Amino acid sequence: MSHAGTDALRAEVRAWLEEHLSGEFASLRGVGGPGREHERFAERLAWNRHLAVHGWTCVGWPEAYGGRGLSLAEQVVFHEEYARADAPARVNHLGEELLGPTLIAYGTDEQRVRFLPAIRDVGELWCQGYSEPGAGSDLASVTTRARLETGPGGRAEWVIDGQKIWTSLAQEADWIFVLCRTEPGGSRHQGLSFLLVPMDQAGIEVRPIEQLTGGSEFNEVFFTGARTDAAMVVGEPGGGWRVATALLGFERGGSTLGQQVGFARELDDLIALARDNGSIEDPVIADRLAGAYVDLRVMRANAVRGLAEDQPPSIGKLVWAGWHRRLGELAMQVRGTGGLVADPVTGDLDRWQRLFLFSRADTIYGGSDEIQKNILAERVLGLPKEARPG
Repeated sequence: MSHAGTDALRAEVRAWLEEHLSGEFASLRGVGGPGREHERFAERLAWNRHLAVHGWTCVGWPEAYGGRGLSLAEQVVFHEEYARADAPARVNHLGEELLGPTLIAYGTDEQRVRFLPAIRDVGELWCQGYSEPGAGSDLASVTTRARLETGPGGRAEWVIDGQKIWTSLAQEADWIFVLCRTEPGGSRHQGLSFLLVPMDQAGIEVRPIEQLTGGSEFNEVFFTGARTDAAMVVGEPGGGWRVATALLGFERGGSTLGQQVGFARELDDLIALARDNGSIEDPVIADRLAGAYVDLRVMRANAVRGLAEDQPPSIGKLVWAGWHRRLGELAMQVRGTGGLVADPVTGDLDRWQRLFLFSRADTIYGGSDEIQKNILAERVLGLPKEARPG
């Protein structure tokens, strides 16, 4: 698309957001996001459905599946303008950005007809069943198992037993996509299947995990004889690794540049705080703030280049996670001793304390730094694989 075309789209998105982030939705600006998913969830769900009614969900999906068919450059425009408007964090990221594109690429026609409209309209919410207590970033070590049995009415069903952890928004989700072992004797990448499982059943228990910030957007999910129809496998049974890794590739697309707009707002606000409380006069703090600004500009340049050249997403994850964690540490330095205590009356954390605490996890969730470095070393640089126990 030409610059004129993306400029026109940018103006359209900006004008729409300015018009619609008003009235009942005006107070949602800046609400939600990592570490704050508990904030006004029902109202954000209503906003997300409002986006859907006006055609602003699933913007990168092909038009044949209800999307706008936007190019990658156009998707970047949408995400950047959404972030610049300080619009509320959307509640359907896992369905819209991850599962939907995966079903378009690997699902059956029946699966697409069943699930894509409900994702686009935000009628059904999804969560991700990947990590386990013994298989976090090393996803190939999952042990949750499923077997085919004849269920009520003579229908074949998958019966699932096991546990998943760090399951974002499982307490709100209607469905979960689960990577599990379905072939006896299968190890590591072999014998895994990618199943779609309804959450509202007796065989699934969700237990919240309280975070340092006080929220509970992550959960443990226990499967004890949980069931789903035999047709709810994406791709071939036993071929789930290919589907699962393809989904992870969708995770770090054009929305990463929108994320960086949010980072820039945090940095601008932190600089303003440093000016207000005088800490910017400290040469060490001033130097760190300047360094954060330069690093953010470099991060954006690398992200644009990475999207254009289809670079491994591990590079971007390493860069932004480390930058954001350091920003949280810098925020505490700017806050000074006042950052050591929560509100004495309510016990609530301020935004900088919450940033510091939650950003400690940035270098862990979504693939730890160590795993990202291994991926780059082995798959990009061609170095020998890390020795594994046993």
